[in-house]
Amino acid sequence: MTTAMTAGHDAASEEPTYRILLIEDDKGDALLVEELLYDTGLRFELTTRTTLAEARAELAGAPIDCVLLDLHLPDVSGTDAVVAVRRLAPHTAVIVLTGLSEAQAGTDAMAAGAQDYLVKGKVEADLLHRTVRYAVYRSKTERASAEAQATRLRAEENARLERGLLPQPMLDTSTVRVTSRYLPGAAMALLGGDFLDVVEGDDGLLHAVVGDVSGHGPDAAALGVCLRIAWRSLVLGGHRGEDLLHLMERILIAERGGQQLFATCTLLTLDQHAGTATLHLAGHHEPLLTTAEGTRELAAAHGVALGIVPGLRSWPSTVVPLPAAGALTLYTDGLTEGHNGATSERLGVEGLLALIGRLPSADPATHVDLLIRETYELNAGRHSDDLAVLRLDWGDRPAHPSGRSDDEGTPRAQRTRS
Repeated sequence: MTTAMTAGHDAASEEPTYRILLIEDDKGDALLVEELLYDTGLRFELTTRTTLAEARAELAGAPIDCVLLDLHLPDVSGTDAVVAVRRLAPHTAVIVLTGLSEAQAGTDAMAAGAQDYLVKGKVEADLLHRTVRYAVYRSKTERASAEAQATRLRAEENARLERGLLPQPMLDTSTVRVTSRYLPGAAMALLGGDFLDVVEGDDGLLHAVVGDVSGHGPDAAALGVCLRIAWRSLVLGGHRGEDLLHLMERILIAERGGQQLFATCTLLTLDQHAGTATLHLAGHHEPLLTTAEGTRELAAAHGVALGIVPGLRSWPSTVVPLPAAGALTLYTDGLTEGHNGATSERLGVEGLLALIGRLPSADPATHVDLLIRETYELNAGRHSDDLAVLRLDWGDRPAHPSGRSDDEGTPRAQRTRS
């Protein structure tokens, strides 16, 4: 039987309304508890169940503030009952109801996780009032402490992952301004498998990568870190293009173990002197080019994602001419797969370009932050993919026939990193 009731007290009182679940198979004892609750002066809503099996639905539904638990139920008894309730509702206060002859039962129940215990036949209204309030307060305090600890640990894990997934760019003489952002797909979530990096090679060219490992969580993040470090090492070792992607695919296959993870990525080589960008798309989408005339998506040949068809080695290159001044934005699909406002449609590349066109002029870092904020607001929390954005800005650098630029040797522009 289920009964829901509120003690007859002033509704304007600051006293909270306690949602109490009584698990008691003896109808007489259940009635006594109900009457005692009325005498406590507490504001409460009471639901009664006679077995743990019946109580499961209540514990899995709306939050319960306090469980009053008989230790002798038809389907479970003793400390096993406490353990079972705590497993179903780990952050709910549990007060055990024991018999007069069970001197040790209450202590054992508290050792098993109950906040307190009461002896049937010796409970008065004032004692029940204090016990319920204290147990609920203690349970909420324990929950807040656990959440704070979890937040701290999650922040530490994210910081460690971020160092691997979002490294400091390695630039020597380049004047390119690098802006990078990385956000997990949901609040309190671990960073996923998105990764990015920028390195200036010994050849003076700027090399960049943005990638996305399938899946979420620590396995995808670990593989993303592995691929990002492998990419940086291989680039510094002189590997380029198809050869570089082939080696990255071999590493992915070796590191993913029995999991069928794959990765998409865009490789970019920026040659400011020649005014070109060389692209290799491995299952990833094209970068965006921003000039004085606006922003557009670059057209580039597509190749297969890493790990989908091992050994195929289908990663054609595309060479794109660049203006003397502009910006290239590489990103993962967390930026475009969210919803476009109140509609059920995804934002997509067209929606992203329209959004960029509406944004006010700003410095690169502010512009990227505005873009991410606007896409999140349009999505309204309905999509939870990770998001990585890498923007490369360059200015007017007329090249000499020798390949040297007019401002070679001057300090490089400020780089922004989240």
